[in-house]
Amino acid sequence: MSSGKTWRRATLGLGGNIGDPRRAMADALRALDARPDCRVAAVSRLYRTPPWGKTDQNWFFNACAAVETTRDPEALLETCLEIERTLKRVRKERWGPRTIDIDLLTFDGVILANDKLQLPHPRMTERGFVLMPLADFAADLEVAGRTVGAWLADADVAGIEVADETADWWRIRE
Repeated sequence: MSSGKTWRRATLGLGGNIGDPRRAMADALRALDARPDCRVAAVSRLYRTPPWGKTDQNWFFNACAAVETTRDPEALLETCLEIERTLKRVRKERWGPRTIDIDLLTFDGVILANDKLQLPHPRMTERGFVLMPLADFAADLEVAGRTVGAWLADADVAGIEVADETADWWRIRE
């Protein structure tokens, strides 16, 4: 039975370094997966990564996920921002400490640039902490003319380590 809605695939980058970021990311993924218009299709391993941009802060936990959704890119972004707010995300400084960050990385091949959203994410191809987890399930995904795996081969991944080998880390409640 078809609802008439088209399911499209988006990729998300998740991270955090205040409180319990692992739990916040797991809660965010479970919240997305519980929605009738979203389903989590793949999740990377969990990574521990050195701070980037603003380096005088705690290390981060990072992961990526593929989500299938019937929402459009802007609506999916708003859903992610609402989940961040629910999980007490406060935006004080760029690249600063945070409980949770959910970035919309790609959306079904869409190229978009407006004041709210840029797709693909404009800096994702420069960031090892995005590319490494994304490559866990989407190494062949093409972004800006190259695969994630090719971008990763050129990325700085110094200090990035696997924090959990299983892709089911987000399903396990502690």
